[in-house]
Amino acid sequence: MARTRVQSIATAILLSVATFHSVAFAQTRSRDDDWLAPSREAARMNPLLAHPDAARGGAKIFEQRCANCHGDEGRGTSKAPDLAAADVQAQTDGALFWKISTGNAHAGMPSFSYLPELQRWQLVLHVRSLQVR
Repeated sequence: MARTRVQSIATAILLSVATFHSVAFAQTRSRDDDWLAPSREAARMNPLLAHPDAARGGAKIFEQRCANCHGDEGRGTSKAPDLAAADVQAQTDGALFWKISTGNAHAGMPSFSYLPELQRWQLVLHVRSLQVR
């Protein structure tokens, strides 16, 4: 009898934890509307625009550095927003580059300034490719 009760309690706990995780992971973190690139940075042009194939390299970097928070497809998780969303895609390449470079500690976005500049521009190309999928 005591064993059945312990099993019932353990099952209830496991179901509660599973439910919590499924709800938490189904939600996508909202974007920080106050996180804006300075106009000078937002006006920067991507030097790789003439090389759209460079997005493949950006996809590899994304998989290694960004997918853990933004999800494999960049569609967002409870940790980070959807990068294919219209409000993200509406930002300039320069703004996205600045955000990747500087990060936002308030929102949990790390700085990737340690990556070579061209790799950060490749990430911008990859983020742009997310709207097409």
